[in-house]
Amino acid sequence: MTGRPGGRPLVPAYLSTGGVARPSRPHLERLSVLTGSGESAPEDLTAAQLALLDVLEDGSLTVVEAAALLRLPVSAVRVLTAALLDRGLVLARAPIPTADRFEPDLLKRVADGLRALKH
Repeated sequence: MTGRPGGRPLVPAYLSTGGVARPSRPHLERLSVLTGSGESAPEDLTAAQLALLDVLEDGSLTVVEAAALLRLPVSAVRVLTAALLDRGLVLARAPIPTADRFEPDLLKRVADGLRALKH
């Protein structure tokens, strides 16, 4: 896609998804981790789908990272990813949950216990 002086692509994002507005798999989140399945790409894929497979060739990326590399909205990448998931060309897993915060009191007791062992 050739860009405008402002950096925006000339082709609207919805055209990269073939006009599809919603992903077939609504569970895909912005931080879902995507990995290529290793299957060879069929010839009937769109240019945007091929570009997504290409960025996943070097390893795993989140949906947001892939969107940034492809310079597409996250919603468009979710649609592209869902289509590739349906064809078995991409694997996706849920985002890694953030760890629960430790209680400051627990950390203080651990530190006190370690100091007691030291003496």
